[in-house]
Order: sequence, then structure tokens, then C-alpha cells
Amino acid sequence: MKYSRRRLLGVLWLLLLAFLGFLLLRSCGSDRTAAAATNEQRVAYLNSLGWQVEPEPVETLSLTLPKELEEPYQSYNVLQRAQGFDLEPCCGKTVERCTYTVKNHPSGKVCQADLYICGGEIVAGDILCTGEGGFIAPLAFPKD
Repeated sequence: MKYSRRRLLGVLWLLLLAFLGFLLLRSCGSDRTAAAATNEQRVAYLNSLGWQVEPEPVETLSLTLPKELEEPYQSYNVLQRAQGFDLEPCCGKTVERCTYTVKNHPSGKVCQADLYICGGEIVAGDILCTGEGGFIAPLAFPKD
């Protein structure tokens, strides 16, 4: 049985497209959301990223996001999207922010880990170091 070169290339393109579609669907299902209904789940999540935190939050507060993101939420959401989160689906909803004291930041600075929870899942987060030379960073543990 002999196949034309054109038909073979068509089949290869279809297989490639199917494979790329599979990867796209798989990556869409593997976002960074994590169960966070309990304090233990939130602490476990931070530990899984390499952070050692005090077991109880220093602050927990509820806030309602605007129906459309404006500054400073838009800039903050750029950081969130870069790490696989997105605040937009939570617009107009109440989210809970839990703040934990970080005990092992490589800089030696006093830092906090903020987790934003909506519907029992983590939808955003950051590492915040205040004071001189302060910064805000993604939740990924620094490799440096």
C-alpha cells in the first residue's frame, strides 16, 4: 500500500495538532489553584513551595474585589498571571486574605506570605517584604 507524500504530511499535521491540543488542555487543567478551605491546607501549600511559616496567620481579612479590575489590582494581577493565578474570575466577589510570617526568606528580611482565597481555593498570592529595600515577589521560593 503506497501513500502519497501530501497525504502523509497531512496526517502528520493532524497528529501534531492533536498532540498540541492535548498539551493545551492539560496545561489549562493544571493551574496553580489549590484547596485552601482550612488553615492547615494553606500552611501545607506554602510549605510545599519551600516556605517555612508561622502556623497561624498574623492577619485574616475579607475584601470585596471590584467588578472590574483597576489599579492597583491590574498591576497586581500581572504578577498573579505570571505565576498561574488570575483575579479576574473573582471580580465582584469577596476574597479572604490570609497573611503568614515567613521564617526562611533567603534575604534574611522579615517577610510575609499573602494568600488570597475565593471559593475555598487559592486564587492569588505573594511574598511581601516591607521596610528599606522592601519588595513584592511571586510565591515561588527564590533559587538564589
